[in-house]
Amino acid sequence: MNGLAAKRLFLLDMDGTIYLDDVLFDGTLDFLAHVRAIGGRALYLTNNSSKSVQRYVEKLKRMGIDAEAEDFYTSVNATVRFLKEKSYRLIYALGTEAFRSQLLEAGLPVTERREAGIDCLCMGFDTELAFQKLEDACILLGQGVDYIATNPDWVCPTWYGYVPDCGSVAEMLFRATGRRPRFIGKPQPEMVRFAMERAGFSPAETILVGDRIYTDIAAGVNAGVDTALVLSGEATMKDVEKSAVKPAYLFKNIREMLNEMTKI
Repeated sequence: MNGLAAKRLFLLDMDGTIYLDDVLFDGTLDFLAHVRAIGGRALYLTNNSSKSVQRYVEKLKRMGIDAEAEDFYTSVNATVRFLKEKSYRLIYALGTEAFRSQLLEAGLPVTERREAGIDCLCMGFDTELAFQKLEDACILLGQGVDYIATNPDWVCPTWYGYVPDCGSVAEMLFRATGRRPRFIGKPQPEMVRFAMERAGFSPAETILVGDRIYTDIAAGVNAGVDTALVLSGEATMKDVEKSAVKPAYLFKNIREMLNEMTKI
């Protein structure tokens, strides 16, 4: 059997990898059933910081996937760990209401208004973006506050194409202020390492599956684990050819990966 036979921990990106919007990709349920059958574990790693973990749990359950909160590790989880180590006095949270709620529930001092005492701007993928937030960000960045962002993704896939993600808004703010954030999520290796620690598997037993080279595949490479790129989301063959970062495996979709895994 091929080299995939040794894998037991499957770190799965979601948008563009196992579904698109509310449409589950063909093969996803069979793939997850196979992982369970071989005594493996699937964990969901996403850079999308616009939704809470509970929202993701509910979404996957609507699609027929039996998932619990402990099956997810998001860029918000990684960002919370980072922010707690910094002991900021007050954090301006530029993101969705769900994003702010997660930071607050973690015990972080968070505000959604520009006020005295702010020493950090923390930005996520904001599907509720308004110009006032951008203006607040420009003022705060001009004052020199620390600047953190959950993820560098340029776009988020939808059924009709793509919408600007956190990385695109960060680029817009760079053009206005000359400042770039410290990105926390993929391609940084921490999310992968935390997931392996949580699940109790070694790097040799782990594979990261995603649809973006510059976040998903790069995160796996940076963490020292094998990666599989699926061409069902953002990345194309041209991207693969141009990129210095290469996946260990390349598949058209999750169904084709499953077929390879089940070869005898």
